[in-house]
Amino acid sequence: MQVRRARSAGLVSGLAILLGATALTAPATARAQAVVRAAAQQQGVVQRIIVRGNERIEQSTIVSYLPIAVGDTVDPARIDLALKALFRTDLFSDVKVGLTGGDLTIQVVENPIINRVVFEGNSGLKEDKLRDEITVRPRGIFTRAKVQADIQRIIELYRRSGRISAVVTPKIIELPQKRVDLIFEIDEGKKSGVLGVNFLGNSEFSDNDLRDVVVTQESAWYRFFSSNTNYDPDRLEYDKEQLRKHYRNRGFYDFRVVSGVAELSPSQNGFAVTYTVEEGPKYKFGKVSVETELKKLDTALLTQLVPIQSGEVYEDQRIETATDALTFAAGAAGFASVDVRPRYVADPKTRLVDVVFQVNEGPRVYVNRIDIVGNNQTLDQVIRRELNLVEGDAYNRALVDRSKNNLRALGFFKDVNIEETPTGNPDRTDLLVKVEEQATGELTFSAGYSSVDKLMIDIGITQKNFRGRGQDARARVSWGSYRKQVDLSFTEPRFLGRNLRAGVDVYYFVYDLSQYSSYKTTTLGTNFRVGFPLTADSFMTMRYVLRDDDVQVPDYYCDPSQQQVSQTLCDQRGRYTTSLVGYQVTLDRRNSPVRPSRGFYVSASQDFAGLGGDVKYIRNEMEGGWYHGFNKDFILSLSGSAGYIAGWGGEAIRINDRFYKGGNSFRGFKVAGIGPRDTTYGRSDALGGEIFAIGSAELTVPTFIPQQYGIRASIFTDVGTLGKLDDSVKLDSNGNTIPGIYDDLSLRASAGLSIFWRSPMGPIRFDFSQILQREDYDRVETFRFSQTTKF
Repeated sequence: MQVRRARSAGLVSGLAILLGATALTAPATARAQAVVRAAAQQQGVVQRIIVRGNERIEQSTIVSYLPIAVGDTVDPARIDLALKALFRTDLFSDVKVGLTGGDLTIQVVENPIINRVVFEGNSGLKEDKLRDEITVRPRGIFTRAKVQADIQRIIELYRRSGRISAVVTPKIIELPQKRVDLIFEIDEGKKSGVLGVNFLGNSEFSDNDLRDVVVTQESAWYRFFSSNTNYDPDRLEYDKEQLRKHYRNRGFYDFRVVSGVAELSPSQNGFAVTYTVEEGPKYKFGKVSVETELKKLDTALLTQLVPIQSGEVYEDQRIETATDALTFAAGAAGFASVDVRPRYVADPKTRLVDVVFQVNEGPRVYVNRIDIVGNNQTLDQVIRRELNLVEGDAYNRALVDRSKNNLRALGFFKDVNIEETPTGNPDRTDLLVKVEEQATGELTFSAGYSSVDKLMIDIGITQKNFRGRGQDARARVSWGSYRKQVDLSFTEPRFLGRNLRAGVDVYYFVYDLSQYSSYKTTTLGTNFRVGFPLTADSFMTMRYVLRDDDVQVPDYYCDPSQQQVSQTLCDQRGRYTTSLVGYQVTLDRRNSPVRPSRGFYVSASQDFAGLGGDVKYIRNEMEGGWYHGFNKDFILSLSGSAGYIAGWGGEAIRINDRFYKGGNSFRGFKVAGIGPRDTTYGRSDALGGEIFAIGSAELTVPTFIPQQYGIRASIFTDVGTLGKLDDSVKLDSNGNTIPGIYDDLSLRASAGLSIFWRSPMGPIRFDFSQILQREDYDRVETFRFSQTTKF
């Protein structure tokens, strides 16, 4: 009996399980059958397309987006494709597509149109800057995806301005006719400044030295113009690279940045940034050699081209310079594609780094096509003419780098990058020239004060990329107590499609020299000029000048009954025309045209006046400078200039064609403070000279003030002379020197200290001078101050 009960119980249990399984699978089977029936209903031939729910968008427009037409046979895959096509238009927030009988029904819910975009709560960033950052625009289609993306852009903008706790909340106000107002409510939060920049592990350089290396700056009240006092995580990564360059260029081959950490203060008002570094020992260059398997290249010659000597302090920059020199040399030898790879062997015991430059020929690749993007204003031809490569040329990295530098030198672009784009053919490559344009037009209004001009006002309009053709157009009006001028200038950098820089200048000057000499001169003239490069470092400019000068001395000064100036000065009165041709040749091998620390430059010019007009003379001038930086604080410069002007055809040199020196050209003396002078009738009128020579030695010295304050100083000494007048000017009819007129070529000298301050209001310069040698009639100044500010 027990066995039978067990069996009966097992039979009942099995039956129960079977019934339960059937009950569970029945709905699934029914759903599967329903899906099959629904799929079968979504298949068929489209006889008619019906659109529902559209209010603003025409039915024909919606139908045009469909990959389905009347008469097509559709299935679920085609319907899914139609759904995706309609959603990709961003016109709809919801779409349903179904086939009933032969009718394809499109049910849509349209996205609203943005009526206006409003920002609320923003005070740290201007509304214009926010509008430039977002993509949604009035009269555009509203989508939540676009709004969310714009929120992230705004938050990123605030993060980079130092407000990492900014919160942006979108709000939508629904309007009639499917329109909405989009409001970005912004909680800017507190500004997260940099409370401190600290360094751990440094011994060779102090914290103050390294603070000058990194870009991140500590917040301070006087840095209200700087954006580097705000915390930015991306800036920390840049600072790490700057530290690496700083150390590696000073011999620390093993240097590395262990970490860069920013800690938020407990009050959450700023971050303390700490860089932990490992300096390692200081290395020098050991053996430097070049290896190559290219038969056309002489290893010994290549080694001589490497600007590195054994025993010198190791510098990464020297490696880069040597790599470029070897690449250029191989390119000049006919190898369009070379691969220069330095190999390092560092010995911690001897602290020497051996460097082997391996020069191998890369696969020959030709330029297939050159594409230019990002130039919305600048014409393609302006960019292409600066490229050293054209389609069909063999690819050469040195020429690509030189092309990039040429484009940057134009000053039209904020950023320039030239990328290689594969073509699918191993011996062909496309070049993509990517430029980011920057503003090239400038409207300036400036006012300033100096010891020469007193109050000066200057208004100027400049367009360096006129009409996108690379032309330079300028207009300027300047008004001061010493000079008043109006000048217009236009320059075509590629005249007649060639590497000729041609231009024309028209100007009107009024120089009131009454405080230096008892006359005033008015000049109206024009210059025509053309320039062209002679070599990579030299340039030549030729010019033609036609001008009208009017020298004015007050009549009562020259009235015989009450004469107040000498007859020599009175004889200079009058109006005359100058017609001259000239040229200038410049050789510039400085490492920077602004603040050079190495190299030299020489410039020579000559003018020949007398091709028509009323004056005849030959003027020669020459100047040059040599620079040597012992380190970033001590830079020695030796500079000099000289000139000589002489009349021909029996003509004397007019007073306003002579040389005047002093002021900025000879510190310690006032403008026109040295040289021939007329002291007749108790006055002291500068007459100018026909010969001058001035030399200057200057040494920049450390101020022990952090670099970010923009203060630098130098000690200087100036030595020179100016003199020689025509006999017709200084001798009377009997050949005797006119009393009161002094003319000699005696030596003048001065020494002193110059301080330069790049202040928030503009550059300021102070000159403190001590006169070492002078003549009694010279006009000196032991202190000179000048300032210019723009607003």
